[in-house]
Order: sequence, then C-alpha cells, then structure tokens
Amino acid sequence: MTNQTLIVPDIHCDHCASSIEGAVGALEGVETVKVQIEQRSVDVTYDDAAVELDAIVTAIEEQGYKVKT
Repeated sequence: MTNQTLIVPDIHCDHCASSIEGAVGALEGVETVKVQIEQRSVDVTYDDAAVELDAIVTAIEEQGYKVKT
C-alpha cells in the first residue's frame, strides 16, 4: 500500500470533503481517503498496482478542484 498526501487549496467545507472522498473512494484500489479541511489536503492510501496516482488526481480535478503539485 502507498500513502500519499495531496494538497488541494480550494477545499473549504464539508461539501468539498464529501465530493472528493466520494470520487476518490470509488476508484478501484483506493483503500482509504480522508480530506483534512483545515490543512486543505487529501490523505489517500491505495494499491499502486491497481490504481495510479494520476487517476486519483484526475478524480479530484473532475470534481472541480485543482491539486497543487
């Protein structure tokens, strides 16, 4: 399993968190996803043999949020 923290500056409320957690959590290979609103970050644990980080970033961006690289 791989643990990754992504910075998403536009996170500011529970709706943001729900949207991102739902989209990323639906990806096959994602074990856990937790949005930290105050830190404006997304902590994700995933099987990198089943899902690539790019797919996780894309899922977040498709919800209307930019991931800081």
